[in-house]
Amino acid sequence: MNPHKSFRIAVVGAGPVGLAFALQAARALPGCELQLFDARALDGQRSADARVLALNLGSVQQLQRLGAWEPARAEPILEVSVSQVAPGRTDLRLRAAELGQPLLGAVLAYGDVLQPLEQAWLRAAEPRLASRGGQKVGALKTLTDGRIELDAGVAEAFDLVVLAEGGLFTEQAPRPWRRDYGQTAWIGTLRLRGDWPRGLAVERFTRQGPLAVLPLPDDTAGRRASLVWCTAADETPEQLTEARLRALLPACAQAVQGIEGALKPFPLGLNAQPRLVQGRLLRIGNAAQALHPVAGQGLNLGLRDAHQLVSCLRDGGSLAAALARFEGQRLPDRLALLGTTDGLARVFTGEGAALGLAREAGLRLLQALPPLRGALARQLMFGWR
Repeated sequence: MNPHKSFRIAVVGAGPVGLAFALQAARALPGCELQLFDARALDGQRSADARVLALNLGSVQQLQRLGAWEPARAEPILEVSVSQVAPGRTDLRLRAAELGQPLLGAVLAYGDVLQPLEQAWLRAAEPRLASRGGQKVGALKTLTDGRIELDAGVAEAFDLVVLAEGGLFTEQAPRPWRRDYGQTAWIGTLRLRGDWPRGLAVERFTRQGPLAVLPLPDDTAGRRASLVWCTAADETPEQLTEARLRALLPACAQAVQGIEGALKPFPLGLNAQPRLVQGRLLRIGNAAQALHPVAGQGLNLGLRDAHQLVSCLRDGGSLAAALARFEGQRLPDRLALLGTTDGLARVFTGEGAALGLAREAGLRLLQALPPLRGALARQLMFGWR
């Protein structure tokens, strides 16, 4: 496919993944018409969504290339501590410096990822790029010539429709690869003392699920971090006490001053499509796969979907050939991450002394073998390559 050939692409969903795809496609496919649909208005204002996102180094670099990265709003991750509650003794450390990288990733609010992307899209305005904010897509239908008819108040036909609107696990229709973990992620903010090491992220495995502390930029009240505390689904907010939290954290827990405000619950599960492409309709990001938040890789995988799709469309051949190439090239990365997050979510929550010792042996092996540890860190930073 000639990258300058004129064809129409509809992008449904103006979240980070949809916007990243639209921006990259606008640059790489100058002959294409792009229309970006979202139920909310596209005005470049900061979202009030309080969720916090962990981006790996590859995602940070992608946003930098798009002119949609504001470093002052992000806290770099320089080091990750991985361990388990008893019988845990090993504190596996992944360090950016050991890999010759400036950082492993960064943590920032959802709105601080979304706003720069949306503003970059609005700045790129030209006749072939249309923002269709406030227009919810009601129906999709495949026409006899293969194009997709999209109904958002007015029916229009597109050569390609990219679905990038996923929603939360509990909001999604069941997909072929689905697992309910029977866990809830409780999300909130921790206040830290000044002796919490700069750039330190903690991943702690408990019998009920993983617990993560992700450093955030300071605010006027001082040091803070995002808490992602995964528990059994029947836990109540009253059971999530600060004393219990400190008992689950490693030695750095003494630098935690307390939980700020109420924790918000999010039920957890795996919900994924085996195939991304169906004719001229394809899915990327959460529209293709919802993951367990362990290791914080969901958005990173979606941003890689967006980047790879643009590359395949740009590299030539027919549209059908480009989409087939995209499906094949994304499969190893998707399977590796789906398998890794699903395995971690289940293996590290099993009961029994033997299983606990086996987990400990695995952490010790990674700690003792720098090449293996480095390979794991690179996969988390850049995905399967």
